[in-house]
Amino acid sequence: MVDFKMKYGEKAIGKARLEVWENPNPERDYEINIALPEFTCLCPRSGYPDFATFTVRYVPDKKIVELKALKLYLNSFRDIHISHEAVTNKIYSELTRKLKPRFLEVVGDFNPRGNVKTVIRVSSDREEI
Repeated sequence: MVDFKMKYGEKAIGKARLEVWENPNPERDYEINIALPEFTCLCPRSGYPDFATFTVRYVPDKKIVELKALKLYLNSFRDIHISHEAVTNKIYSELTRKLKPRFLEVVGDFNPRGNVKTVIRVSSDREEI
């Protein structure tokens, strides 16, 4: 017998929204690095799964991202047909809109598929601190 009920993880992913918190030290420049090595989405052309490690690096201003919310937000792409370029830019845009950081870089490092590997890097104009 197959259980078609939605599991608690699927419910959490379905409700995923980026949440931000107050920066406890907005007077100071400091860098936050977050690695999310289990990203998946679907190729918009073939439907095959794509796997990637996403890295988010930023210098916060007034807000910081809540980590579990970020994880669930990235997990929400698992059943979406979207290109490497589009998903990396979408994540960057959403983080920029929510955080308004002093600096932000988002890197999608996609696993090779069909002998092709891509790394998409989107960052604000500011150089490293």
